[in-house]
Order: sequence, then C-alpha cells, then structure tokens
Amino acid sequence: MSIPQHTHATHEHSTPPPEQIPAEEQIRYFTNEELTAHIPDLSTLITEDDTPVDNLFSAKQQRLLVETLHGNVELWNPSRRSFVVDANVGIFPVPKNTPLVPDVFLSMDVLTDDIGSIHTTRAYFAWVYGKMPELVIEIVSNRKGGEMERKHREYARQHIPYYAVFDPMRELRGEIFQLFALYHGAYTPLQDFWMEDLNLGLRLWHGVYEGEETTWLRWCDAHGTLIPTTAESRDYEKQRAEQERQRAERLAEQLRRLGITPDV
Repeated sequence: MSIPQHTHATHEHSTPPPEQIPAEEQIRYFTNEELTAHIPDLSTLITEDDTPVDNLFSAKQQRLLVETLHGNVELWNPSRRSFVVDANVGIFPVPKNTPLVPDVFLSMDVLTDDIGSIHTTRAYFAWVYGKMPELVIEIVSNRKGGEMERKHREYARQHIPYYAVFDPMRELRGEIFQLFALYHGAYTPLQDFWMEDLNLGLRLWHGVYEGEETTWLRWCDAHGTLIPTTAESRDYEKQRAEQERQRAERLAEQLRRLGITPDV
C-alpha cells in the first residue's frame, strides 16, 4: 500500500533550541524528593466520571492517533524512548481533584518502571510519571469546549509545550487544524506542524479509517509522510510479499524458456 506523501514541510517556525527557551517554559521534571514527599492517597481521587466521548467520530479519531504510535514505534521512535499516549484520560498536575482531560495526550521519557499499583495508573498523575505531557490534542465537537479560550490558557499555564486543536466541522469558525508551541508563556502557531523534539508532526489526511471516509488528523515524519496504522503496515507487507512472489514467478518462467529448471 502506498502511503501518501507531503513534502513541503519547513522548520522555520519550529520552537527555538532548549538553551534559548526561558527556564520557566522548559519541560517540568520532578526531583526524587518531590516525587516521594507528600504523596496523596490516590484511591480517594475521582479519576473518571463515566462521561462518554462526544461522538463516534471523536472516538475513532482518538483511536487512530493512539494506535498509530503504539503500532509503529520503530518508525517514529527509533531510539525507543519511553512514552505514554492515550485518550480521554485525566491529567493531574497536582494532587487535587481537578484534572485536565484532553482528547489525546503524548508524554515522552516518562518514568515507567515501578509505577506501582492500579491506583497510580488510573490517570496521568504528573508527580508519579515525573513530568507533564509534551503534547495535548483537542478534537472540537461543539462551541462549548473552550478549546481556544479556557483550555488554551490552562494548558499554557501548565507549561505543556505543544497544543493541537482539530476542528473537523469548523465549529469555531477558524482553521480546521492548528498546532501551537509554548513560547514566552503563551502559545504561538506552528505553520509547519512539526515538533522537532518529539520527532513527530501532525497533518490532515483525507482517506478511510475504520470504514469511514473523511478528513482525519494523522501523525507524520519530517517530510510529511504519514506514520502508517497497523492495518496499513499489514497491507503494505502483503503487497510487498505479492510483488516478490510475482517477480520470482517471472524469473522462473524466463529460466524455463532457456531450458533451465529453476530451483523451487
């Protein structure tokens, strides 16, 4: 299967190198003392309220973003950095019952060893994983979510480096997709949609996923080439195997015409 290409990505709007980023805007890591001091009773925190996702499209879009990264780690994460990517999971910056709940989030270089009991993995507790996520993604389904207002301010206040807003129905009367990077305490639009320190980009793609043809938000590499889903990777391998079989058959036929019995 041929994966669509997108080759006009540039990096002139990417975030500055770490040494140029003010200290207060760099990723917040916790010290060992902070991690072990005053750990709350996690069993008392409400980590879910049984509220369903907005709609079936949002659920599919979330699965597309999550399963792609899990299914093709070697393509986008060759150094095998530890990561957590998930959907509709509460992010607790501090031990209190007011989590952030993005549609999708990605956190790199997390503390995944010896996380502990089921209580510590029911939500993304920043003091357990050692840091806040690098990226949060919101999928707009109506005008009540506050994606460009309340959430925009809150994610910036928590020093999350990247914030993406996908508005497939243009409910907010703006761009269908926007990606922001934190700079000087506020989010600045990234025109190339590339996140250098994550080795990932985001782009729009019109195609079929789980039987639905529409415009989706997809992960891509620096050249805009899509990171394939698990199904796409399987289709590609089947196609390559079939091409190899046909090539072998053509070679065998040529040998037979020359009076040579090919090895089977």
